[in-house]
Amino acid sequence: MPPLPDLSLPDLGPPVADWVAPSAPKGEILSGQYCRLVPLQAEDHAALLFNTYQGHSALWHYMPYGPFSSAAQYHRWVRQTVENKAHLFYAIYDLDMNMFGGVASYLRINPEAGSIEIGHINFAPQLQRSRAATEAIYLMMRWAFSAGYRRLEWKCNACNIASRRAAQRLGLSFEGIFRQASVVKGHNRDTAWFAAIDAEWSALEQAFSVWLAPRNFAPDRTQKERLSDLTRLVRVSGDPALQR
Repeated sequence: MPPLPDLSLPDLGPPVADWVAPSAPKGEILSGQYCRLVPLQAEDHAALLFNTYQGHSALWHYMPYGPFSSAAQYHRWVRQTVENKAHLFYAIYDLDMNMFGGVASYLRINPEAGSIEIGHINFAPQLQRSRAATEAIYLMMRWAFSAGYRRLEWKCNACNIASRRAAQRLGLSFEGIFRQASVVKGHNRDTAWFAAIDAEWSALEQAFSVWLAPRNFAPDRTQKERLSDLTRLVRVSGDPALQR
């Protein structure tokens, strides 16, 4: 007969066998079929990105910074931002369009917990809703889980329905709303939390592989099968705001 459990001790949760904390990202170039991600540099990318963002001030609506009134101001922001080692920004080069179309970042990098976040996502209209945009996030997710991270997070202003919809489409599960999480540009910010964990990655990666395959796109690059349909069965919880 096996020994009875010691009911005097509270449960600590399942053990994590042979846990080794992963390394922090070092700025490896991430290459795919439709895009390439390179570490953001002011001298190389700021002017190009500023020109791409020009005329689209709404892109900065939910950001804690911007819009920027001049190329010099944006250049200064990029230079100061990439010096902060708490995050790692990538510039995203769209291979279909032959242009840099946006940025995304790793942040809240916590190797000891095996947790990392993708955020600061800002895609110019030319990059939005493209194969390159989806693949860019996929490449960042793939690197994180391949490096040994257990949890990948996505957070956004709860008012930002487009970002919440994107997180769910990418297969991240809704985890709730942190009320009055911060004050941004003089306004309250409730923060919506999403995450994927390592146990889900194999199925999510297969969904991305199917969606990103060239055969999934018509000659005009429109999708045949929707990514949200492929990731739906992997997500453990949906965002109730998207069910209305």
